[in-house]
Amino acid sequence: MAGITRNKIAWIVFAFLAIGVGLYPLIYWFAADKFGILNSKTAELLANEVWNIGFYGHITFGGLALISGWSQFSKKLRSKNLSLHRNLGKFYVLSVLIGGICGVYIAFFATGGLITSLGFLCLGIIWLYTTLKAYFAIRAKDLALHQGMMIYSYAACFAAVTLRIWLPLLTMAFGEFLIAYKIVAWLCWVPNMIFAFFWVKRKGMNLV
Repeated sequence: MAGITRNKIAWIVFAFLAIGVGLYPLIYWFAADKFGILNSKTAELLANEVWNIGFYGHITFGGLALISGWSQFSKKLRSKNLSLHRNLGKFYVLSVLIGGICGVYIAFFATGGLITSLGFLCLGIIWLYTTLKAYFAIRAKDLALHQGMMIYSYAACFAAVTLRIWLPLLTMAFGEFLIAYKIVAWLCWVPNMIFAFFWVKRKGMNLV
């Protein structure tokens, strides 16, 4: 009984964080002044139209992926409404494609230089690869590969949440945003992928 309660609490927290951070980009759209990471960008970059398309495309569709993706892990939804599960899955894939491509592009301009850029670039590539792998697996009716890759895909997607947990803690610990941001560019997703690896292994999924 206690285990069931803990699982329900964990699921509620998981959904709350996914939806909450998924809606976070709205602040960027409606803020009157520069907000968040934009304060660390140069005036020249902020005036770059292509970069702006990449930035707002990434945060908007990344947020939509977060909001639509968490429900894909609901067994109740899959069993009661498979059609909705599939449609949400297609929407998630589309959101990842746009958000991921935009993310790979803006990674080259990340605050903090090469270390930060490499961290976010690796994240974007892994996110795109695992999502496409999951999509083509279900098209080939390979359910085990699809489920396993979706775990990895959403672990990468959930980096948006873990980044916002780690960043303020690291900034307080080091007393400097730039050092914290260089670390979080890796810390926001590497532990997520390790967690995903053990989750997939525990489920006995053969992804070879």
